[in-house]
Amino acid sequence: MKTIHHIWLTVYCKAEDNEEIILTNLRKFFPFKLEDEKLSIERHSAMSFEERKIIIFQVHLQKQNHIRRFITYLNEILNEEQKHLLLKQKESRLDNENHFFIRFDKDKLLSDNKYFITDKGNCYHLKMSIASYPTTRENALRVVEEILK
Repeated sequence: MKTIHHIWLTVYCKAEDNEEIILTNLRKFFPFKLEDEKLSIERHSAMSFEERKIIIFQVHLQKQNHIRRFITYLNEILNEEQKHLLLKQKESRLDNENHFFIRFDKDKLLSDNKYFITDKGNCYHLKMSIASYPTTRENALRVVEEILK
């Protein structure tokens, strides 16, 4: 059964950040080599409110094979406490279009090689488009529970 339509993993970098380290850690989120799967890291630029250049890196998963493998790996890298936290916060992490959001602390991943859920800024952003039939918030919340168990 299809549980997710799309997954986006995004990270924002300041011009002074070490891009190679940021990209290396972005790749660590995947249980496969992106290049081997013909997936690419998209690169975009933007300007911040302070008129500073920001670089945006994003990986977009659309194929169910990639999505299933990613979700399996996500459940491996999250400990039980983090899964419990996500389930407890599932209502606030699901938007009106049934996108479920998780943020991973960028500094903890860079310094300690640990996947730590955060609600603040400097992070890797995970966005999952939840597949539920019929498409209701209640059904999407049930799918989130299934994904995290």
